Amino acid sequence: MLNLSISKSQTHQILLPNCNPFFFGRRNASFAGNPKFKSVRKHENVRVGRGSSTIKAVQTSAEKSTTTTTSATVVITVQQTVGGALTHLGLSRGLDDIGDVLGRTLLVELVAAELDPHTGSEKPKIKAYAHKKDKDGDETHYESNFNVPEDFGEVGAITIENEHHKEMFVESVVIDGLYGGPINVTCNSWIHSKFDNKEPRVFFVDKSYLPSNTPSGLKIYREKELQILRGDGTGERKTFERIYDYDVYNDLGDPDSSEDLARPVLGGQEHPYPRRCRTGRARTKTDPLSESRNGNVYVPRDEAFSEVKQMQFSAKTIYSVLHSLVPSIETSIIDSDLGFPHFTAIETLFNEGVELPKQKSTGFLANIIPRLVKAITDVEKNVLLFETPQLYERDRFSWFRDEEFARQTLAGINPCRIELVTEWPLKSKLDPAVYGPAESAITTELVEKEIGGFTTVKKALEEKKLFVLDYHDLFIPYVKKVREIKGTTLYGSRTLFFLMPSGTLRPLAIELTRPQIDGKPQWKEVFQPCWDATGVWLWRLAKAHVLAHDSGFHQLVSHWLRTHCCTEPYVIATNRQLSAMHPVYKLLHPHLRYTMEINALAREALINANGVIEKGFTPRKYSLEVSSAAYDQLWQFDLQALPADLISRGMAVEDPAAPHGLKLAIEDYPYANDGLLIWDAIKKWVTDYVTYYYPEANLVQSDVELQEWWTEIRTKGHADKKDESWWPVLETPGDLIGILTTIIWVASGHHAAVNFGQYDFAGYFPNRPTITRTNMPTEDPNDTEKEEFLKKPEEFILKCFPSQVQATIIMAILDVLSSHSPDEEYLGENIQPYWKDDKYINAIFEQFAGKVKEIEGIIDARNTNCDLMNRSGAGVVPYQLLKPFSEAGVTGKGVPNSVSI
Repeated sequence: MLNLSISKSQTHQILLPNCNPFFFGRRNASFAGNPKFKSVRKHENVRVGRGSSTIKAVQTSAEKSTTTTTSATVVITVQQTVGGALTHLGLSRGLDDIGDVLGRTLLVELVAAELDPHTGSEKPKIKAYAHKKDKDGDETHYESNFNVPEDFGEVGAITIENEHHKEMFVESVVIDGLYGGPINVTCNSWIHSKFDNKEPRVFFVDKSYLPSNTPSGLKIYREKELQILRGDGTGERKTFERIYDYDVYNDLGDPDSSEDLARPVLGGQEHPYPRRCRTGRARTKTDPLSESRNGNVYVPRDEAFSEVKQMQFSAKTIYSVLHSLVPSIETSIIDSDLGFPHFTAIETLFNEGVELPKQKSTGFLANIIPRLVKAITDVEKNVLLFETPQLYERDRFSWFRDEEFARQTLAGINPCRIELVTEWPLKSKLDPAVYGPAESAITTELVEKEIGGFTTVKKALEEKKLFVLDYHDLFIPYVKKVREIKGTTLYGSRTLFFLMPSGTLRPLAIELTRPQIDGKPQWKEVFQPCWDATGVWLWRLAKAHVLAHDSGFHQLVSHWLRTHCCTEPYVIATNRQLSAMHPVYKLLHPHLRYTMEINALAREALINANGVIEKGFTPRKYSLEVSSAAYDQLWQFDLQALPADLISRGMAVEDPAAPHGLKLAIEDYPYANDGLLIWDAIKKWVTDYVTYYYPEANLVQSDVELQEWWTEIRTKGHADKKDESWWPVLETPGDLIGILTTIIWVASGHHAAVNFGQYDFAGYFPNRPTITRTNMPTEDPNDTEKEEFLKKPEEFILKCFPSQVQATIIMAILDVLSSHSPDEEYLGENIQPYWKDDKYINAIFEQFAGKVKEIEGIIDARNTNCDLMNRSGAGVVPYQLLKPFSEAGVTGKGVPNSVSI
């Protein structure tokens, strides 16, 4: 192993180049990670001289200016990277060093903001080479001196040509010496080598302009930069490119390797789906509609993980779990179908661990996944030893209890599925000729046996006391297909709850349904809490099936589809249609960070054919088809707004007199209560921001970039839903505020609520099994099965739970997915550097930041309020998923700006 320092205070262990390049970004040409979005340091400590340089600045026009000039100094801050140091070995490093010595590293041009008022043409650009000035830790400063003619006017942009043979990461540029003080240019971007692409990079100064207000000299640069980012839609994308384009999900299968690994294309009439970033890879030989999985998964260069995240978090954990740990688990547990023999065996994962096979490299797994894999006395061995999840640590029996089962529908990791019962009896919308009778077996009589001491069904409906978790219609069409897979079963399910006077939910009934298949009639049965031994165990088994349904829906819909998948089109459209100068681009930029890279990683190894999701979740190889069906049936942009979502599920009604303008159906609904605090804070910040740039309503309609952006999101990014009537119009600042608040909420608050509690709630998998492997013993029972269940019901439920391999792999993945990166950026934490010179934006951001800090205190107070029994009490995990800030690691709290894991 080789230790290289990439910062003043932190060292990271990395692998030498003979290892898989994913550890440094999955790139062919470079192992360098991307330090994107690192906060730009203030340059008070950078000495900016005005003395003459040995490199002369010249005008690019043949005519020489006869006007007086002002001496200006440009300081470019370049961040050194570990990957860059490694890839700079060899001949190109020597040539680049010579270039540095000769002062020919970066060719810089100053671009005037306005055209020449006399000729109407572009003013001559002023160019000079920047030479290496000094080094400060991992930052290198390059300096160039310019003689700027008096009639040059305001600098609007700079262009930079990288004379090195390797890409460079430019943090910022400061232009000093001109009238009005220093000019800041926030870059945070890779600059490709001129040997890869001769086109220089353009960076605009830190000012925002609507298209109609663009300075005359910058209009052509604004338009050209967007053309570059859009590309021409042809060819395979290269590593150094920054091209954003759309494609369908046709790269999940691998039909050339096996017929069983073929997967349908997601996106189109048959399987509607959002679009992903186009990579342009060749099609498979077996299926001309599918894209080959050979080679790296392209993402635009500036979308890749920062080096800190790449080294400490992404490559060091996700990649290692998928490509090192998973095979080790599968090797160490010979029988992949073997379940846990007893509950104590599950507990050993937290106190003894699983011994993994010896690695060629001493302590290899322990080095790359230190939280999960702990070396024991024999250094050649590795033990997979899981941290104890918070739920299990607080109350090891909580998973067993009905009250916790119900509580987690409001304060667990999938709190956005429960809905109010508004029609009775419950009834399927599926074709009864295909799937069997539509009416539920949960009858009025069955329900009133449970709530008879409180009320009647009729009155409970009127008083909004009945709630349902409904996974019937979504899963029923897949029951036959899934059951054909060895060791897997599936039902459609409905779970009914009653709102108690205490404000907590009480489960009343679970209905499991098998449609008419294989010549058998429809089977459905209702299970209820009861007081006899057999009935109690049947109820526990029914809960296990429902929890597996909820886990599958959570991962495939609430998490992957609603946040990762549906956000990618926003990232693509924002970069294709909104200039970096556009105020809306700058507002959205922090909330789109890393999303495309983590999605590319998911397509590579998580949601792909025979990937982790297909191996360990109930729908198995049909998982992404289920996600597509949910997109088709359930997803609407307008309902992604938290208030609209709550209203659509009957969990709230509009009430101007109530907090947030909503009256909740369940007052103690932690996800809704905390989420609305975050929603309101985001909306206030967005409102102040939008009204600043769009003081008049007609400015929104006349903003050509903004209109193209919204049109492209609807017609290209979500092309399969482009004709839906529920899409908001974009005509006024109010429309824009609603759209932007929704996008930011989904990327921040909603994602945090469904992601960062995964390990704490599902790390002890009996609480949330991701898959069920055996049918209910009352469905087509045989004597052997019946005897086995009656004799040893504990063994029966353990056989229903995930196998040892499935559970262990999923636990490892959930641990990683629940982690916060050391370089995470949290909602309201730090203002973006490109806003620092705008006093108004600084002021409204400070208000936003202050509100977010206030929310921290409110949530803390709520979690200690004993009257709020859905979030506090003996052994209860407090609801902190929407608490804004977090330290690195698995903490069960923190709201990052973006979908970054």
